[in-house]
Amino acid sequence: MIRIIPSSEIGKLLTRRAARLDDAEVVVRPILDAVRKRGDKALLEYSGKFDGLTAKTVAVPQASLDAAYKRLPAELRKAFQTAARNIRAYAKLQLPQSKVSTPSPGLRLSQIIRPLDCVAAYIPAGRYPLPSTLLMTAIPAQVAGVGRIVAASPKPADAIWGAASFLKVSNVFQMGGAHAIAAFAFGTKTVPKADRIVGPGNIYVAAAKKLLAGEVGIDFIAGPTEILIIANVGDAKAIAADMLAQAEHDLDASAVLLTKSRTIAASVAREIEKQVATLPTAAIARKSIDNNSAIVLVSSVDEALELSNRFAPEHLSIPDTSMLSGIRHAGSVFIGAYSPEAAGDYASGPNHVLPTNGVARVRGGLSAADFVKVISVQQLSKQALAKLAPAVTALARAEGLEGHARSVEARLR
Repeated sequence: MIRIIPSSEIGKLLTRRAARLDDAEVVVRPILDAVRKRGDKALLEYSGKFDGLTAKTVAVPQASLDAAYKRLPAELRKAFQTAARNIRAYAKLQLPQSKVSTPSPGLRLSQIIRPLDCVAAYIPAGRYPLPSTLLMTAIPAQVAGVGRIVAASPKPADAIWGAASFLKVSNVFQMGGAHAIAAFAFGTKTVPKADRIVGPGNIYVAAAKKLLAGEVGIDFIAGPTEILIIANVGDAKAIAADMLAQAEHDLDASAVLLTKSRTIAASVAREIEKQVATLPTAAIARKSIDNNSAIVLVSSVDEALELSNRFAPEHLSIPDTSMLSGIRHAGSVFIGAYSPEAAGDYASGPNHVLPTNGVARVRGGLSAADFVKVISVQQLSKQALAKLAPAVTALARAEGLEGHARSVEARLR
């Protein structure tokens, strides 16, 4: 039975179960070193050992991708189309724009937008194959104009291979774990070096991304998935279903309900028990509900919002727009009874690659903006430089950089 606790006992819940990255890093380091030094040879060894690869290359032939798409049921192909349309439309909203400003005569400032050359998408396929993650990672990169999009997934799965064919992502590799991240970070004869690696993965993927951040761009270090719901009234069946939808992801997932209503708390707890009994993924959901989840009794909406902002949840569900102004930290917000988190996971449009473990305090989810660079441009006339010269030379000399000051004065004599 899910715990029902007072807000005074929420401390342990707010302190998430820290991923044991230190232990994973010990395992991952030699794998990264091996792929760096031995390239494809090491990659094939690890892909055979961990991913069951029997082919002589990790590259998946285009014919295999296209054949997988043809095997997909019609309703899944139609789902791809619906989701892709909405993801693409939302990604276009996220792109920064080229802009020009002239704050004073002769001073022209602008920014230009340029896409990354190569982006790699990591697509999990362990317990569940996730074609939706390929849609969520490849489409924003396409919208951004990335020249080369590559993808890796550890197990052959028609849904993922077929999604690649649908999206015209032709550079797909059967590889997973730390060796896949290493291949994209360093490049091999078979696998191109990427500018940025995006997408969720297990603890070894997370550890590899952490160790290689800086050598290659990453999105963020993903931890266990989570949802926080604020509700004082509502349909207990729907609330319980949303909590179980999150809990079924993995054993470390968490689902938290904040409510003022003891009636709602008790009703949702009963519904969770009823629904988990028939859930095919009950073995996982049961443990994440028992170990990492809770219903928290709060005294007011203000307290609920304060706790939510402290938690900075990956997914936040609220009943209406009245709370929106009080939200400072969340990965993605779902408003109202007909906005389940599952809609965002698959087809409504905003990205489902979201910050976990409190990272929502400092950034939002994956977006098209993650796949471009904003380059500043400045052009000064002689008159504009002369106007700025006193400020530039004063600052330069205050810092002891006489050469900087003289580089301005040399132009104005």
